[in-house]
Amino acid sequence: MLVENETNQVLSVIIPCFNEENSVLDLLKKVLSQSVVGQVVVIDDGSDDDSVLEISKISDPRLLLLKNDKNMGKGKSIWRGIQHADKEFLIIQDADLEYDPRDFEKMMLVMVENNADAVYGSRFMTSGARRAVYYWHSLGNSILTTLSNICTNIYLTDMETCYKLMRTEIAKNLNLKENRFGIEPEITAKLASLNAVIYEVPINYRARTYSEGKKIGWKDGFSALRCIVKYSFFTTGKNLHQ
Repeated sequence: MLVENETNQVLSVIIPCFNEENSVLDLLKKVLSQSVVGQVVVIDDGSDDDSVLEISKISDPRLLLLKNDKNMGKGKSIWRGIQHADKEFLIIQDADLEYDPRDFEKMMLVMVENNADAVYGSRFMTSGARRAVYYWHSLGNSILTTLSNICTNIYLTDMETCYKLMRTEIAKNLNLKENRFGIEPEITAKLASLNAVIYEVPINYRARTYSEGKKIGWKDGFSALRCIVKYSFFTTGKNLHQ
């Protein structure tokens, strides 16, 4: 267990949600059961299913629900959620069940022990069981991560991972612009421009199929490529460690 006076309930969890009525309630229960979680910010992104109804079944003072008037995109929702984070650290969490909140504590330990600025949860460093789906999706992820590594000169195995744990003060100053999935390379490029100390740790991951609700597609891959070039070469920032 983590040392209580150092890390207990110092984590804000930012959860963008769009049409996840089948998973969001179970996901929230898992998130709120983690000892390090002090705040959960759910941003419903104009869902037209019963996602909000499912979320409203949770009664917990740590839970804050924000509602977008219309669908704004994952990136825009995450940035809105970040503005409401009030704990020392924050992590991004999808509203489905692909990622396992039990990995929060492991990531927090790496953050605290190494005085890191960010910790990424890598789906490709894991040695445990992993559901085998979509070779082309995996290949595309690998290509995008490699291109990001080239442009930022930071070696990562999984730039596109949802699990990005950051110091909240840093996250609030990233001035994120991307509305959709381009937010992943944007965050990485902007952290790199700040000379942020980034660690990776293996995480559990259960990929879902498109029939189960997976939303990212090939158009998002091209958008990510655009964002890698845009933010890696044209973003500058203050060195956090000078």
